[in-house]
Amino acid sequence: MLLPSILISSLLAHFFYQPSKVNITMSGFLGGDNAKYALAGVAVGALAHMALTNKAAKAEKTVRKTYEQDGPEAREIAKVIPYFPFKGIPRFYDIGGFLKNPKVFQQIVDIFAERYRGIGIDSVGGLDARGFVLGPPIALALGKPFFMLRKKGKMPNSIESPPYQTEYGARSGMCIPRDAVKKGERVLLIDDLVATGGTLSAGISVIEALGGKVVECACVVELKMFINPPADSGMPNRTKLFTDLGMQDIPVWALISEEILDNEAKLATDYKDDGEEH
Repeated sequence: MLLPSILISSLLAHFFYQPSKVNITMSGFLGGDNAKYALAGVAVGALAHMALTNKAAKAEKTVRKTYEQDGPEAREIAKVIPYFPFKGIPRFYDIGGFLKNPKVFQQIVDIFAERYRGIGIDSVGGLDARGFVLGPPIALALGKPFFMLRKKGKMPNSIESPPYQTEYGARSGMCIPRDAVKKGERVLLIDDLVATGGTLSAGISVIEALGGKVVECACVVELKMFINPPADSGMPNRTKLFTDLGMQDIPVWALISEEILDNEAKLATDYKDDGEEH
């Protein structure tokens, strides 16, 4: 009701200061107490107008925090993410390090929620299996629905992407419930780590098959060595994969790169690499 008060007060002020034009005198409508009320209305209206103006100005000046890959927050989080020799890979980064630290886990959720709060997403999809851990709290923080993308044979009423390749080898298609995404909906795709991009590409493919649009792929860790390695390196090339699949315009963002992940796990004397290819 502030705006009507301002308008009324402005009219009263106009009448008070120009009585001859509206045939109102101090002895008439604006006589005695009425004049006091009019002046009080002008004052209240002016103060309300100033308050609203100041509030709007402050809102315009409010800038949402931008989190950069390998920035200060990322470097602190990286300290609790160990790596192990696992599945034949010298550095297997274990997100279990921050999952057992509630403050750090909450910080990661807050960072992702802040990044994606204003971009207009309709839902959050989590990739099998660590995306099931990260996706739900981020979706809850954003107030958006969450859905799972699972390996073949794990859920009913689903459609399947084409087979894909990861750093571990070939995979059958990634699956999604038929009712998870509607045509035109904007989806945030979540996983713990991006390497070759094979799993992300399968997720993008099956979401697009339902008519959805992936606005960004978000991961905690990115192995930058796979972004665009030299052609003679023999390494998978994520940039080439996305380009060949027509996905080159879909951004991939991660909070932390392998360049700052130097927390080598302390191994027991009887430790052995018993990871199963999956």
